[in-house]
Amino acid sequence: MRADKQLPNSHGYFGQFGGRFVPETLMPALDELETAYAEAKRDPSFWAAFDSLSHDYSGRPTPLYYAERLTRHCGGAQIFIKREDLLHTGAHKINNALGQGLLARRMKKQRIIAETGAGQHGVAAATICAKLGLDCVVYMGEEDIQRQALNVFRMKLLGAELRPVSSGTKTLKDAINEAIRDWVTNVRDTYYLLGSVVGPHPYPVMVRDFQSVIGKEAREQILAQRGRLPDYIIACVGGGSNSIGIFHPFVNDKKVKLIGVEAAGKGIRTGRHSATLAAGTVGVLHGAKSYVLQDDAGQILGTHSIAAGLDYPGVGPEHSYYKTIGRATYVAVNDKEALKAFQLLCQTEGIIPALEPAHAISYAARMASPLDDKRIIIVNLSGHGDKDMDIVSEVLGVSL
Repeated sequence: MRADKQLPNSHGYFGQFGGRFVPETLMPALDELETAYAEAKRDPSFWAAFDSLSHDYSGRPTPLYYAERLTRHCGGAQIFIKREDLLHTGAHKINNALGQGLLARRMKKQRIIAETGAGQHGVAAATICAKLGLDCVVYMGEEDIQRQALNVFRMKLLGAELRPVSSGTKTLKDAINEAIRDWVTNVRDTYYLLGSVVGPHPYPVMVRDFQSVIGKEAREQILAQRGRLPDYIIACVGGGSNSIGIFHPFVNDKKVKLIGVEAAGKGIRTGRHSATLAAGTVGVLHGAKSYVLQDDAGQILGTHSIAAGLDYPGVGPEHSYYKTIGRATYVAVNDKEALKAFQLLCQTEGIIPALEPAHAISYAARMASPLDDKRIIIVNLSGHGDKDMDIVSEVLGVSL
C-alpha cells in the first residue's frame, strides 16, 4: 500500500500510532519544541548550517559501496552497503544529534540531556555539545555501561556527565525513563535530545527528518551507479531511526521493498528477544502509541539482544504504521546469526560492522542467494563495530 509522506498529522499521528502521552507538565515544552522546529524547518539558514556541518564536520556524504566479495560469496543479488559507519563518531546517530543540537542552540537551551543504549547516541550528543558549547548529561543503563565501556570513556572524554541507571533491566528503556524524569523536573532550561524515532510528537518526525539524509543520498548514489532504484532496502530496527532514515525517501516507490530487521535475541519463543514488531502488541511507551513488548496486564517486558542498540521493548510509531499498511516487512535475526554475519563482513569486505547492522547484513546475505544477479539490495550499515569488541571477543572466547 502507498504510504502518506505527509504524515504525521497535526496531532503527531501516523494512522493510529504516535501522539503524545506525557505528564501535563511536559505539554508546554513539547508545544515549544514543535513551534521551534516548525520555524527552523522554514529557515534556510538552519538547513544551511546543518548541511555545512554535516559535510565539513560529520563527513557527509557517506559512500554507497558495492560489496563485490560479499555478493560473490552469497551469490545472487548485488549487495550495496550505505557506509554510515564512516561518519564522525562511527554511526548514523551524529545526523540527528547535529540537527537537534542546532535546534537547542536556536532555542537558547544550554543544558542538554540524552539517553543511550549502545552508547553511540550518547557519544554523538556529547560530541555535538562539545562542538556547540552546550552542557551535556547522558543517562545510560548499568548493563549497557558494562558492555559498552569504550563508548562510556569516549563520552567522558568529550565532557559529558554520565548518569548510570540502576532501575528495571538497566538498559535503554530505563535510561529513557530517567531522562524523561529529568526533563519533567528541569523543563524550563533543559533540552531533551532524544536519540531515535520514538517518544511523543514531534520527536518521531524531527528525528526522521534529520536521518532522511541517509536515504536521500542513497537514492542519488544508486541512480548514479546503476541507473535505477534498488529492489530491496534492508536496515536493522531497534527504536528505528537508521531504518526510517533510509526508508522514508523511498516510501512512495512501490517497487522498492523495505525490510526492517529486529533482534530475535536467544529466539522469539524463549521470550529473550527485542522483536517488537514481530511479537509485540499495540500499547503506549515513552509518550507514544506504538507496538510494544508487554504482558496481558500492559506491563513492559524485559528484552535481550547481543546488540545493545536493539535492546528496546518499543519501536517508532512510523514503523508501526508501515507494518500495519504493509509498506514495510519486518523480520527478526537472532544473536548467533548476527554474530556470524559480523564475522562474514569482516572477512569478505574488511569492514567491521556494529552488532546492530550485523542483523541486517545477516538477512541480506540470506535473501540475496536465490535472487537474480540483476537484483539490487541496499543495506544500511548504521555503525562501526569498534564499540562491540569486548562483546564479540567474550562470545568467541578470545581475551583482549
